[in-house]
Amino acid sequence: MSLIIPAAAQQTQVRAGIAVHRIAAMILRHWYLLTSSWPRTLELIYWPAMQLVTWGFSQAYISQNSGFFTQAGGTFIGAVILWDILFRGQLGFSMSFLEEMWSRNLGNLLMSPLKVSEFLISLMAMSIIRLSIGVIPMTLLAIVFFGFNFYGLGLALVAFFCNLIFTSWSVGMISSGLVARNGLGAEGLAWTLMFVLLPLTCVYYPVSVLPNWLQVVAWALPPTYVFEGMRALLIDHQFRADLMLEALALNAVLFVAGAIAFLALLASARKQGSLIQSNE
Repeated sequence: MSLIIPAAAQQTQVRAGIAVHRIAAMILRHWYLLTSSWPRTLELIYWPAMQLVTWGFSQAYISQNSGFFTQAGGTFIGAVILWDILFRGQLGFSMSFLEEMWSRNLGNLLMSPLKVSEFLISLMAMSIIRLSIGVIPMTLLAIVFFGFNFYGLGLALVAFFCNLIFTSWSVGMISSGLVARNGLGAEGLAWTLMFVLLPLTCVYYPVSVLPNWLQVVAWALPPTYVFEGMRALLIDHQFRADLMLEALALNAVLFVAGAIAFLALLASARKQGSLIQSNE
């Protein structure tokens, strides 16, 4: 006796899991958008390169006049590259989301078989693609101009990258959710939200520089552990695995909070009907 499965049940089975082909289709869509416009690609390379050159020559000057920077050679350049991973990772996520808002396509996507989880995974994948286009040339320039081999950090680099990229995705989900809920009038959050963390995560200076009450805030943010770990590695030649594990634990909480916030804001946007209008 043959088993007949109703069409509705088959559709439920298909939608129960993550469909790789739908994620790949979204990645391919954004890849075509990216590669069809050379200014988009050039911008990904230009800003990281300019930031590296500016700060790199600043460190070259300071190192000639300060014993600390001579001892801690590479801390500025390392901080610039790690900050760019954090910022560009979030921006790559948010920009791919904004592409759908600008083209008024978000409502169409969410009415298609594409699930929200698949949509988010595709945005994360595009975040890494955009990030790679900008950061890889940046690291090569660091070797050519300043003799700083970012890849020489070894396995520590993997821990640094994973923690920073998780933070960038978490912030990207929150900023994208706010844009979906409030329309394109809030798109400035995609550019500015991460910069709120810049002074608090101690990118270019140790946590001890901050007032005691602000240090508590700094240690509540995962990137702080990464930048402290980077300085410990370059100055003391010691890999602080404890810092990386603490950052990972905080990132797990932040990532879940970001996903919940995105889903809640998206549900509110659906209720308000702002997904179709996408206006300011």
